Amino acid sequence: MDKISAVLIVKNEANNIARCLKSLSGVDEIVVLDTGSTDATENICVGFGAKVYHLDKWEGFGKAKQKAVDLASFDWIISIDADEEISPELQKELQTLKHNSFENSAWRIKRRSYYLGKPIHFCGWQNDAPVRLFNRKKGSFNTKIVHEGIQTSQPIKKCKHYLYHYTNPTREVHFTKMRFYAELSAKQLYEKGKKSNEFSAWIRGICKFFKMYIFQLGFLDGAKGFLLCKNSAWGIWYRYHLLGKMQK
Repeated sequence: MDKISAVLIVKNEANNIARCLKSLSGVDEIVVLDTGSTDATENICVGFGAKVYHLDKWEGFGKAKQKAVDLASFDWIISIDADEEISPELQKELQTLKHNSFENSAWRIKRRSYYLGKPIHFCGWQNDAPVRLFNRKKGSFNTKIVHEGIQTSQPIKKCKHYLYHYTNPTREVHFTKMRFYAELSAKQLYEKGKKSNEFSAWIRGICKFFKMYIFQLGFLDGAKGFLLCKNSAWGIWYRYHLLGKMQK
C-alpha cells in the first residue's frame, strides 16, 4: 500500500495548527516547513509528531511549498494549510483511495470555507476545489510568488467530500492577509509588465464586487456574504492601486 506525506508551510499558526494536525491521523508522515514563527507553532507541531524544518529564504509561496514537498519521505503528497481541516468523511475517502493506489491520479479536494465564523456557500467559493493530492514524481508546485498551484501530468479527479477551510476568522485577519497578498501580487504583475492606474484599480474593484455578489450569488450568503464581497473588492482595488504606484 502506498504511503502518503502531508506537507504544510506555516508561520505563527498556534491558534489553528492543532485542529489541522488532528485531522491528519490517516497520513504516514507530517512535514512542516516553518517560515519564521515566533509563537508556539513549532512546539505544537513537534507534539503531534511532525517533522519540522525551517526555511532559510522566502521566495514566495510556490517555491516554499515545493521545498516542503522535496523534504517529504514519500512520493504521494497531500498539501494542506494550517487553517484547514480534513473532514471525517474525507478522511475515510482518502483511506479508500490509499488502499487503491490513489487510482494513479491527482485529486482535487473540495473546500467548504468559513468567513467570520460562518460557512460560505456562494460568492464563487462554491466552486473551490484545488488539486491537493498528487504524486511528486509526476507533478510539482509552480513557482508563483502567490496564488501558487500544483501542475501534474497525472489524470485529475475530484474527491466527493470536503476539506474545511477556516479562513479569516476576523475582519482584521482578512485585511492583513489581503495587504500581504496584494503586495506579492502587485510585484508579480509588475515583473510581467502589467500596468494600472487609479481609475482602472477602482473599476476592477467594483467589477469584483458585482461578480461575487450578483453573478456568483453572494447575496444568498446574507450579511457575511456582503462583507466578504465588499472586502474582497477592496483587496482587488488595493492590488492594482499598488501596481500603479510601482509604475510611478
